[in-house]
Amino acid sequence: MIVAVLVLAFVVAQTCQKSQLRLTKDQAIAKAQAQVNFEPQRTQIRMVRQGIPGRPYWVVSLSSPGKTPGTFSELAVVRIDANTGKVKDVNPPQR
Repeated sequence: MIVAVLVLAFVVAQTCQKSQLRLTKDQAIAKAQAQVNFEPQRTQIRMVRQGIPGRPYWVVSLSSPGKTPGTFSELAVVRIDANTGKVKDVNPPQR
């Protein structure tokens, strides 16, 4: 019984730790900007949870407007693990 309680406590502790946000919004923006080869004029950021269990990611959109309204001269979306700070992907690929 004691072993079962210890195993349960370990699993709960690991699950809670994996869902914590260790990377701030500003840190995520700085990491995203380092991944692109242009100077964005607009930045949007949002927190999403993906997978089972839901893992937190910052999704940062970096853009510069195009000459025609509603278009972009540059656009990139960077997904960053909010727990580890690792860049998971950049779309379209840059650097």
